[in-house]
Amino acid sequence: MKRTAVLLVLVALSALALAQGAVQDQIAQSGQAAIKAAISRVAPAVVKVEATKEVAGWWEEFLNDPFFRRFFGEPPFGGRQVTSLGSGFIVEYQGGKYVLTNNHVVDGAEAIRVTAQDGRVLEAELVGTDSWLDLAVLELKDADDLPTAPLGSSGALEVGDWVIAIGNPLGFDYTVTLGIVSALGRSVPRPDGSGYFRRMIQTDAAINPGNSGGPLVNAYGEVVGMNTIIARQSQGLAVEGINFAVPIDEIKRALPQLISQGTVTRAWLGVYIQDITPGMEDKFGVAPGQGVLVADVVKGSPAEEAGIQAGDVIVSVDDVPVGSTDELQTEIMYRSPGDVVQIGIVRDGESLTIPVTLGERPGEEELGGMTPGQAQEGIKKFGLTVQAITPDLAERYGLDTARGVVVVDVEPGSKAYWGGVEEGDVILEVNRQPVQSIEDWNLIVSQLSEDEDVLLTVLREGRTRFLLLR
Repeated sequence: MKRTAVLLVLVALSALALAQGAVQDQIAQSGQAAIKAAISRVAPAVVKVEATKEVAGWWEEFLNDPFFRRFFGEPPFGGRQVTSLGSGFIVEYQGGKYVLTNNHVVDGAEAIRVTAQDGRVLEAELVGTDSWLDLAVLELKDADDLPTAPLGSSGALEVGDWVIAIGNPLGFDYTVTLGIVSALGRSVPRPDGSGYFRRMIQTDAAINPGNSGGPLVNAYGEVVGMNTIIARQSQGLAVEGINFAVPIDEIKRALPQLISQGTVTRAWLGVYIQDITPGMEDKFGVAPGQGVLVADVVKGSPAEEAGIQAGDVIVSVDDVPVGSTDELQTEIMYRSPGDVVQIGIVRDGESLTIPVTLGERPGEEELGGMTPGQAQEGIKKFGLTVQAITPDLAERYGLDTARGVVVVDVEPGSKAYWGGVEEGDVILEVNRQPVQSIEDWNLIVSQLSEDEDVLLTVLREGRTRFLLLR
């Protein structure tokens, strides 16, 4: 009897294992079928983009120097032709066919060549570019019969979702790679050092030179991003599987302006902002996850003219709640200059609504001048050594202000060290109390114990930020 029971159990377990194996096979097969179907929806709309431009040869740069031109005259040689290779995908907008690709692929091009998947070489005209998104739009002629790529929503993506990169890496036409969404909302340094790309999609789908401008596709066969940046190394170490795409929602917002006027005009508030980190909420009178902290206000900006101040917490725009810097930027950026918005803020625990007339986003901001200070050293506290700002210290640290005290040393392992204070920071406030001089610093910190939490307002590289020492 016992032997029969054991045999029955073994048979049951074997049947269960076979059933589980069959289910796994079905899942694998259905997954493969979904990926193949997704590729077939988008791949026919993917194109190869070749941009040719003339660049100066080394001899031309050499002979263009006024000193050498005095002896050799005008350079006898022209520049050389170079061709950059990228990818793109065809979309339809108001009855027209357009190719979307990266701006860095076609920037400065004298001639652009677009090749469809069926081998046709298409006439394309550059109609709009946006360096902020690294986006370019090409209008196609005689392309009525070409397929277009379905556009999805990058806002629906979740970490772990399957994604597919399609493009022409290293000139290998219509290469497909598969990966997942590794992270969302990444801030990525721009290769030219001009700032950061925001809200980028991070993926481990393999991307190589030539993929730039190609689509990142979800498992439903919808474009959710544009492949743009490849991470090659970090601090001298080679990395792999870290690539970034511009979200398609950002592209869809910019597309109408790019087609109609060739560029994107973005609204501007004129504030430097930061997310509120845990522990700061009580200092500013807001709930966790509520609002964005104004670290500084640009002089002459719409925000300054409306009365917004550093230390205000912006909690809404036209009654739409904002809980992160990305949310605030999105609410402002795609409005029009001249629009009046109602900015909800919390200031010293009090809720206010301030109307602001938005301006047009400028290329760069200027900072005010510097006034010399006295040479003194303040009380050492929280692992910090500070001094009054002198012309010598201002030159050493590249400071452009006489307000506050400058940090000349941070003790490793101290409260200030772990709080993120750096040598060269200028302390403007301690617990929201202004620090104009060493005397102010000494008076304020002498009343504080080493154990209590302290909120510092510091100026770093021309911008203010808040640091919590715990």
